[in-house]
Amino acid sequence: PQPVADARPQTPQAPFPYRSEDVVIATPTPGVQLAGTLTVPEGPGPFPAVLLITGSGQQDRDETVFGHKPFLVLADALSRRGVAVLRVDDRGVGGSTGPAATATTADFAIDAGASFAFLRARPEIAPTRIGLIGHSEGGTIAPLVAKADPRVAFIVLIAGPTVSGGELLVEQSRATLHASGAQPAMVEGNVAVQARMMQAVAAHVDDPEGAAAAVDAILTEAGLPEDQRHAVAAQVAAPWTRWFIAHDPQPSLAALRIPVLAIYGGKDVQVPAEQNATALRAVLPSAEIVVLPGLNHLMQPANTGLVAEYQTIQTTFDPTALTAIVDWVAAR
Repeated sequence: PQPVADARPQTPQAPFPYRSEDVVIATPTPGVQLAGTLTVPEGPGPFPAVLLITGSGQQDRDETVFGHKPFLVLADALSRRGVAVLRVDDRGVGGSTGPAATATTADFAIDAGASFAFLRARPEIAPTRIGLIGHSEGGTIAPLVAKADPRVAFIVLIAGPTVSGGELLVEQSRATLHASGAQPAMVEGNVAVQARMMQAVAAHVDDPEGAAAAVDAILTEAGLPEDQRHAVAAQVAAPWTRWFIAHDPQPSLAALRIPVLAIYGGKDVQVPAEQNATALRAVLPSAEIVVLPGLNHLMQPANTGLVAEYQTIQTTFDPTALTAIVDWVAAR
């Protein structure tokens, strides 16, 4: 059988009709220096530009997963249309330095803000035409960056959460179990436990020991084995998890006064479209919202939408989603 990494026909191949430069970005956080790639269309410029902001977990600049490189595909498509693109390794990944284990989404927003400032300082970039494209957690980060720097020109959310992390994880659990074929009674039982856990963690957002103890008590009552309870308790004690569960993105979304495009996949079980597109429509009526049926969290054409399916799909970025994003950005 063909190796996973080789069966990715959308991965761009040289020669490229644009310039590509490895860059290093200083941040205001001691010990954190970011490495990335800036692609710039041929010609004198100045060019509009976007910063790509990765989803959760430690991601490289291409957001590589199972041999797919969705941010490389997106950057290539945008730069072929006259848009400069900066994509960056997360702190602690690739060429970027700095601690990730103790960082929260708010810290990653500071990193993204530094990358935005880097773009503004480049002579070949039009400083009033720089936007942000955030995937998944990147969709939480982008409005935080725009809140801190009103010079952000526009935002694209790709599977961006628009409810609290706690609410999202409850619905993620429901959608995943449903797509896996679980019986309705089992789904609702699991979701009820998950909802109690999320409330407990949000109530202990600044207290890791309290969060872990509260979750352990809920899982003990639910009959989980000790090793599983301890694994979950350790996860919720982590700074990133507590921040994510408690954070409500709606104030930063509602404050946006710039063009916003939000794209969701109809089979996304990680950021379900029904929950998040609906919430965004209520909180930011000016946003242009597109739900593409049949696509998963990575914007791949999917059967179930489950994570296990990602590596079996040859398409990296569905052309319909890619075109919708590139056309919208190119028109800004």
